[in-house]
Amino acid sequence: MEESLHTKSSQTTSARFAIEGMDCQACANRIEKVLRRQQGILTADVNFASDELQTRFDSKLLSTEDIVQMVAKTGFKATPASESSLNALAEANSGKHTSISWRLAIIWLIAILFIIGMLGMLIGQHWMLPPLWQFILATIIQLGFAWPFYTSAIKSLQGGVANMDVLVSLGTLAIWIYSTIMLFNHQNHAHQYIYFEASVMVIAFVSLGKYLEQRTKKQSLNSMSLLLQLTPKMVRKQIENGWQEVPLSQIQTGDILQTNAGNRIAADGLVHSGEAWCDESYLTGESKPLLKQTGDKVLAGALISNGSITYQAQTLGSQTLLGDMMQALAQAQGSKAPIARLADKVSMVFVPSVVAIAVLTFLLNWWLGNGINEAVTRGVAVLVIACPCALGLATPAAMMVGMGRSARYGVWFKDAAALERTSQVDTVVLDKTGTLTSGQPQIVAQWQAPESKYSQQKILQLAAAVEELTTHPLALAIIQAAQKQQLPTLKAFNSHSDIGQGTQAQIEGYGTIKVGNPAYCSFNIPEELKQQEIWRIASIVVVAINDKVEGAFAIADALKQDTVQAIQRLKQQHIDIYIMSGDQHSVVEYIAKQLGINHYHAEMNPRAKAEAVRQLMQQGKVVAMVGDGINDAPALAAADVSFAMYGGADVATNTASATLMRHSVTQVADALALAHATVRVVKQNLFFAFFYNILGIPLAAIGLLSPVIAGAAMAMSSISVLLNALRLKKSGLE
Repeated sequence: MEESLHTKSSQTTSARFAIEGMDCQACANRIEKVLRRQQGILTADVNFASDELQTRFDSKLLSTEDIVQMVAKTGFKATPASESSLNALAEANSGKHTSISWRLAIIWLIAILFIIGMLGMLIGQHWMLPPLWQFILATIIQLGFAWPFYTSAIKSLQGGVANMDVLVSLGTLAIWIYSTIMLFNHQNHAHQYIYFEASVMVIAFVSLGKYLEQRTKKQSLNSMSLLLQLTPKMVRKQIENGWQEVPLSQIQTGDILQTNAGNRIAADGLVHSGEAWCDESYLTGESKPLLKQTGDKVLAGALISNGSITYQAQTLGSQTLLGDMMQALAQAQGSKAPIARLADKVSMVFVPSVVAIAVLTFLLNWWLGNGINEAVTRGVAVLVIACPCALGLATPAAMMVGMGRSARYGVWFKDAAALERTSQVDTVVLDKTGTLTSGQPQIVAQWQAPESKYSQQKILQLAAAVEELTTHPLALAIIQAAQKQQLPTLKAFNSHSDIGQGTQAQIEGYGTIKVGNPAYCSFNIPEELKQQEIWRIASIVVVAINDKVEGAFAIADALKQDTVQAIQRLKQQHIDIYIMSGDQHSVVEYIAKQLGINHYHAEMNPRAKAEAVRQLMQQGKVVAMVGDGINDAPALAAADVSFAMYGGADVATNTASATLMRHSVTQVADALALAHATVRVVKQNLFFAFFYNILGIPLAAIGLLSPVIAGAAMAMSSISVLLNALRLKKSGLE
């Protein structure tokens, strides 16, 4: 049912399993408790919301089959699966437990008969089923259809942890036994003493609540099902005689595939022919469609919004970026955040405490003279109203939705702990090159000699023609600028380069064109340019035609298009921002001024960056480091939270708490906003779960909540927590 990841390092193996049969957080606690006692188990974390076990164990002492058997002894089924295909993930999230079972249908058919009588009493019609019929129907429910509750309760107690089903079993059995005794001892006035409707309705509401909970968890919380829809089931493949529609499973690396407008890419690959606009927003967080032409890379799951292309498949299934995302998301959603430990600790003692309160409620009410009927009813209501499910779902439900939404924005959190820690960040440290700037030289300013007879476009066109004949890094900036303006290519010949100075060549109709540094072209920089900061920090490339200077370019590493807006968003989130760069001071200062950042440090080596991050943390700041290179790895490792750019240095990506799919600070702002929103919902859920029980148990103890109302309220508490978590899917990022 679920995918399992195995990463061996000496004796240690990590594995993931799907768990079937859990009813509440206490079930998850029981599995954890049993596994952690076993020799060879290093860690064991069970996520109730995702029905998943993540464990690390000594592979020389245990195997995955041993763990499956250990889980089986606790009364649950554990299923490992291979990582080899997306089909395993599809099966894991196919929406099991979402169809109404015949058992639930029959329970509610019987319950409706009791509901009719209860509704009649509300409008003054005192009609109820005859006591004997009530007994027969309630017995069918209690001793037949409620049996799964008893089985779960017994296994729970055998595992040393009491779950919600213990409360349901004790409560409904108590009221059924009491009503049965009263029926046969007071046959003439049985209506006054029996409460069969209470036991039936409690089982009906709890069963319905479990069904709705499972349906919400499987269909709404997990973003995996949404990702799976990005993979086409059938693909057009090139064959000898044309094209053939084949299942995706039959595609192999190297096959030529075709995708038209309205369909999705089936594999990561390179465009073979044609052109099309691709929407890759679910994969990278990039909201704008991208034009794909021959030689461009395409990603599995991308939607062709316009056009048609053929492409050669390079990677398939779990090896694609989509497959990698699904596996990373599944692993992250199955992990636990530190804040979840609070709920775990409470759940461990919750059920025994509720049973003790219920017994005390019964004894006190009986002792105070409220009558045996009232004492039993109030004691049962206490048992029924208590709901550890809401407590167990509070954290993982919100974390699952939060991480799923983060993935849609192109932010891959390593685990739930990383997301929680991100919500506490108050300081962001940014590398400059490749993070704030593009990391590639670009023309940031152009100057034209006052007496020049050539336009700026013509000067650029001539410079690009000469630079086509050289490999200097600054040459690429000029060539790309000309291509961006779609200037016609001119033919240069008789090229000669002076290393470190410049290049000259002949262009028919224009004469000798020199492109190089100011000294090479005998250019004295005008005072008006010296007064402009960009010309002081940039590399200057001069263009001379027949030994007469016609223009110049300032070439520097320019800001990315969305950097200014991203920095503003971080400031709106009250984040302190620092720039730490290895570049020269004047360049870093210029970038900082452009962005309105007051804290910046230049000419820093990797060790100095890491030490500066530690100093900020010693001041009590929660620091997030953002970088993409090997030189950023020490600082990334030192920070509380670290963001690495996807496709950057492996050491940076492996060190990071989260990976950004686009090289953009915008995604840092997205990550912080989503983390804040997620943890806010977690706290709301925890408050709601605690408040529900703190309020509900006393009300039940003093007789203000009947067992029937308590059963309905208990069922709805879990649903309310899930629905609150689902609000994250629509929450804003500002």
